[in-house]
Amino acid sequence: MSSVDQLRKDLVGLHDQLIRWGLVVWTAGNVSARVPGEDLFVIKPSGVSYDELTPESMVVCDLDGQLVEGDFAPSSDTAAHAYVYREMPEVGGVVHTHSTYATAWAARGEPVPCVLTAMADEFGAEIPIGPFALIGGDDIGKGIVATLRGHRSPAVLMQNHGVFTIGKSAKAAVKAAVMCEDVARTVHIARQLGEPLPIAQSDIDKLYDRYQNVYGQR
Repeated sequence: MSSVDQLRKDLVGLHDQLIRWGLVVWTAGNVSARVPGEDLFVIKPSGVSYDELTPESMVVCDLDGQLVEGDFAPSSDTAAHAYVYREMPEVGGVVHTHSTYATAWAARGEPVPCVLTAMADEFGAEIPIGPFALIGGDDIGKGIVATLRGHRSPAVLMQNHGVFTIGKSAKAAVKAAVMCEDVARTVHIARQLGEPLPIAQSDIDKLYDRYQNVYGQR
């Protein structure tokens, strides 16, 4: 199986994960994956429902966002994904959702403060806000890159829009989207009870280092 065929198959399963974790409704949201060693990426087709996605329906685009292979028009967010891949060669996967709690923070233009150890583990900082940008061109991509370049967080809340996450792989980017919604919900609930207690930056640094370099199987 070629790398493109494998990614097409993998992306069907990763879009299922967006549904499993309640991050998307109807046809909103998308996952893409860079093709290793090629100036190409695979992405969800525009407006196709999740239960109709198949490996064959996934489309291949170049890093200018132009369709290279596939029978469907690519996602309306393709230009944003393409810009991220062009500017951040370390990124292997990009995810976009309008998950409820994280998008509520985006609607207020407010970053999610790092007040949970789980958040320090995964994000190593607050989840930042990116600028408002219209859908269709690469302005969203420019905002994602400008916000996340040099930032520990793999997630950005694009103002008035929703969540974009990046990762070394598409699976890693999906995990970041899942965790982004989880901590956005928890911090929101905490704020209904009062002001969440801050975590010292030195402790955030230690938690992040442990999770990134020690936690799990090696």
